[in-house]
Amino acid sequence: MSKPAPAALVQETESVPCCPPIAQSRIPAEAAGTLAQAFKALGDPIRLQMMSMIASAEGGEICVCDITPAFEISGPTISHHLKVLKESGLVTAERRASWVYYRARPGLMRQLSALLDTNT
Repeated sequence: MSKPAPAALVQETESVPCCPPIAQSRIPAEAAGTLAQAFKALGDPIRLQMMSMIASAEGGEICVCDITPAFEISGPTISHHLKVLKESGLVTAERRASWVYYRARPGLMRQLSALLDTNT
């Protein structure tokens, strides 16, 4: 089963969520696949911590060289977790020389938040 492409299914509009909150109506099937992939990525404690580091980084981005020492896991495992966050659409990555810098995609995070909003 192939993974949905985040950019194709989830709107990047800053102020408009892709779907109404789940307490209001059913999620369209196309959006559910992409949103579920993002929730699944955040379902791992290490990835959730990494996402927190990336989203709260000063200047809006963080180098992998600053993420790695925060965990007692191997470099390849760090890379795997970052790859999952990137493939889910939660972060973008930019290589600069030998380092990779990660940025959160706030539009998708707002959509996840809006989806769970029960204040309707």
